[in-house]
Amino acid sequence: MGQENKNQTWVSEFILLGLSRDWGIQVSLFVLILAMYLVTIVGNALMLLLIRLDSRLHTPMYFFLSVLSFVDLCYANSIAPQMLAHLLSAPKSIPFPSCVFQLYTSLALGGSEFFLLGAMAYDRYVAVCCPLHYTVLMHKGLCLGLAAGCLVAGFMNSLMETIITFRLPLCHNVINHFACETLAVLRLACVDISFNKVMVAISGFLVIMIPCSLVLFSYVRIVTAILHIRSTQGRSKAFGTCASHLTVVCMCFGATIFTYLGPQSASSVEEEKMVALFYAVVAPMLNPLIYSLRNKEVMAALQKVLEKFRKRITGKMGI
Repeated sequence: MGQENKNQTWVSEFILLGLSRDWGIQVSLFVLILAMYLVTIVGNALMLLLIRLDSRLHTPMYFFLSVLSFVDLCYANSIAPQMLAHLLSAPKSIPFPSCVFQLYTSLALGGSEFFLLGAMAYDRYVAVCCPLHYTVLMHKGLCLGLAAGCLVAGFMNSLMETIITFRLPLCHNVINHFACETLAVLRLACVDISFNKVMVAISGFLVIMIPCSLVLFSYVRIVTAILHIRSTQGRSKAFGTCASHLTVVCMCFGATIFTYLGPQSASSVEEEKMVALFYAVVAPMLNPLIYSLRNKEVMAALQKVLEKFRKRITGKMGI
């Protein structure tokens, strides 16, 4: 115990090793991540705008999608700006309070997204299996309650995991990651972290498996209902309402399961970075693209907005 106290140091800031120490690679990553970040901001903001402006999109499905877009916007802003700044700077330092805040917000928003995907699966289940009662079952109060519950669950889980992570005495301040991530910070501890890793694993398991179970239940019922539809056109339409959501579910759940519940190995630290980069930068960018490009209603709303914009511009120019 005395040796542990002797080696323990007070940490006022952390140094992030980032993705690479090669300057050329860092510049290339900066350009690539900046482009993806801008697409994320524009894509999710545009999705929110379209849902707000087009009355045809004022349905439970698009309400949940708007909440998902808002969460993706916040999630991208919790990590990407700091990552971009660090790619062109040295040393890559982050103050202790900022590190705590980044870990808390990123965990909270990531957890909220998983719960939202579960709520969206339930919405698709009601739409396909109970179409005649859809508007009655998925009323405004239930939608608001589900969305609020998803956010509360995500933020409460993050609070617990953040406390578990930063209550430990730290021996050094160099984080082998591009952001303040739970497992990367735990590796700095002066004491045995077996219990903390178990608690983090349980936390991650619950955040993943609770919504994942709801998704599986919903899609088993959805597939069963679709198989009972006689017409090919009816089956195609029913599946089309779920395809985008199912694509996002597989992408998000798959990446996180690989990171937190997969087998640990010597190369797991670098693998964690790559998966975390995918989830922090790529996933928030792909979500609005998947939902817009595969959705005729969203594309129609986009065309409507662009047409109004074109008329205003031509009107002002007197054309």
